[in-house]
Amino acid sequence: MSLKVEALEIPDVKLVTPMRFSDPRGFFSETYNAARFRAAGIAADFVQDNHSCSEKAGTVRGLHFQAPPFAQAKLVRVLRGAILDVAVDVRRGSATYGKSVKAELSAENGAQLFVPRGFLHGFVTRGAGTEVAYKVDNYYAREADGAVLWNDPDLGIDWQLAKDAALLSERDATAQAFFQFKSPF
Repeated sequence: MSLKVEALEIPDVKLVTPMRFSDPRGFFSETYNAARFRAAGIAADFVQDNHSCSEKAGTVRGLHFQAPPFAQAKLVRVLRGAILDVAVDVRRGSATYGKSVKAELSAENGAQLFVPRGFLHGFVTRGAGTEVAYKVDNYYAREADGAVLWNDPDLGIDWQLAKDAALLSERDATAQAFFQFKSPF
């Protein structure tokens, strides 16, 4: 089985598309294989799988991070529906600090986004009942959990969603502004 890996505008963020083998019953896809990912330059040692379901289109989750020593790399994929997935570089000293990349992930296209440590991460759902699964390479720690405002004007992310159409948690609606954010990375 092979794997297509594309570096995005921020080269450390990768769009990964595993091959699908289809027949009249449906399809089969090997979505993760540590040896194949390592050979493609993605050497994260994933330790936890997470799964979210968003009941409505326009649900925004993010922009989230886990501070060191609990920082997390993520491998994100969609099981049902579709999302616009966003990663923002917050690695101090990076030439792309504060810049973002986006990718359309869907159950139909089977694409996955690899987001390394040192990035804010978030997504917006494109339809009702969207299910997202993602692997992380470090365990969740409440004390290391943080968020930056999803639509902060200093980040200039085009979420392709009107501000008043976003369905947000209280945490995400009241997250800190980017100018207040002191990157721990």
